[in-house]
Amino acid sequence: MSAIRLTQYSHGAGCGCKIAPDVLDSILAKAGPGAGHKGLLVGNQGREDAAVYDLGDGRGMIATTDFFMPIVDDPFDFGRIAATNATSDVYAMGGTPVLALGILGWPLDKLGPEIAGDVVAGAQSVCRELGLALAGGHSIDAPEPIFGLAVNGLVDLEHLKLNKGAQVGDLLFLTKPLGVGFLTTAEKQGLLESGHQTLARETMLKANQIGIDLAKVKGVHAMTDVTGFGLAGHLSEVCTASGVAARIDFRRLPRLAEAEAYRRRGAVPGGTHRNREALGTALKEMDEPHWQWLCDPQTSGGLLISVHPSWEDDVERIGRAHGIELVPFGEIIPAGGAALIEVRG
Repeated sequence: MSAIRLTQYSHGAGCGCKIAPDVLDSILAKAGPGAGHKGLLVGNQGREDAAVYDLGDGRGMIATTDFFMPIVDDPFDFGRIAATNATSDVYAMGGTPVLALGILGWPLDKLGPEIAGDVVAGAQSVCRELGLALAGGHSIDAPEPIFGLAVNGLVDLEHLKLNKGAQVGDLLFLTKPLGVGFLTTAEKQGLLESGHQTLARETMLKANQIGIDLAKVKGVHAMTDVTGFGLAGHLSEVCTASGVAARIDFRRLPRLAEAEAYRRRGAVPGGTHRNREALGTALKEMDEPHWQWLCDPQTSGGLLISVHPSWEDDVERIGRAHGIELVPFGEIIPAGGAALIEVRG
């Protein structure tokens, strides 16, 4: 572990730095739905994970970017996590990442260039492992450390998955457990026990390559990745885009059990509260533990999948092939009233 504590040089951490969705809407209001180019299949409408451009040969080019402030203290791990996270949007749409460019903002008066080099080296190691080229990028001198990637990927358009498309009766799956926000906040606050140091890191470093296989399942109607808006925020996007609502069984929700103790001790990211406020009446009233878990911002989180029940076995089989035990934690229900998400258990 490096003696440098990167998290002490930034006011936020990971995807918890994201601007709240309601504020983001006001920022994008003047931008319109996209450039209007005839080849643009998916723009900034519908809060989709990435843009998609029609290549004219049955394939689409997926383009996305993701960057943030340090989520861990070790520079090499920060680069690895940032790279893993940046590829997730491509996987969430069923695509394969092929090319990446780095985005680096670095406080050279506080942290030397050799530390930034470790960050980039970490990202390069992930790109090499996942089979995409990290081919350059752009850097600036900045007051806080920031790193991420712009990623391009390819997808067969017949397998392209979007936020919209969820249908009443669909089952909901999540490929990674929640709780990263609590654990990384506990680390930043100096509360994290030594035995829990690797829990969040291991979760964040697991790439969402499973999305390529899940996208080929006909019964998967919608797919997205869960990041800074928390499960509730990203699920509400699916519900809004699809004209439906969702019911969650809290007892079956994948969670990192160790994170609960830190939540109780107050290791709750500021983004958790912003996410809850942004949801308003879309999230039914519930007690504090429930909404804090649902609104916990994730960095490099799992894929949220809405799938027809008749294809449940196929999804679970794919999960096992990727070393993941997938269990449905909720279902899609008809929309009714302002609330989009209700919780039981």
